[in-house]
Amino acid sequence: MSTTLQTGHRINLEKTAPGLKRVRIGLGWKVNAAAGHAFDLDSSVFLCRKDASDHPVMISNAHFVYYNHNTSPDGAVVHSGDNRTGDKDGDDEVITVDLSRVEAEVMEMPIVVTIHEAEARKQTFGSVTDAYVKVYNDDTGEVLAEYDLDEDYSDKTALQFGSLYRKDGEWRFQAVGAGFKLSLATFIRKLGGTVG
Repeated sequence: MSTTLQTGHRINLEKTAPGLKRVRIGLGWKVNAAAGHAFDLDSSVFLCRKDASDHPVMISNAHFVYYNHNTSPDGAVVHSGDNRTGDKDGDDEVITVDLSRVEAEVMEMPIVVTIHEAEARKQTFGSVTDAYVKVYNDDTGEVLAEYDLDEDYSDKTALQFGSLYRKDGEWRFQAVGAGFKLSLATFIRKLGGTVG
């Protein structure tokens, strides 16, 4: 049975689905057709350790998974690729995670969606509606948790939809819904990565 989350809510995925081995994270959205330039929304996931202040820090640049680098070094996290339109039925972009293969150092995986060339095209999430994230049991197809991002993000160019994280040896998911006025490159730097 699926749990509907509100901003900030958390769910213990392994208690919800005992024996859980793989999760599929489905992301979706619609773009206002009158928004002008074509929108290209890109999802990314960052494999992070925790610093002394309990903040997530990317382990290395290779631990940034997105459409152009679609598999993590341990092979556990796989990105489905770039959907440039957001107009298909079902999830627009998908990230699968084999929980048993995730490196022990990885404690949190922020899931972020950014707008490609947002500043140059003067685009924000104000033109994006019906954004959501769903967490599935990849083996059964069951939706374990879903979260609709229905706040006003009209001046934001990046959104953290949620975080998959490990606590007390168990995998959990938090609905985050945090908006930022950042490019993808700035977000990478914010999490301790480097951009060439």
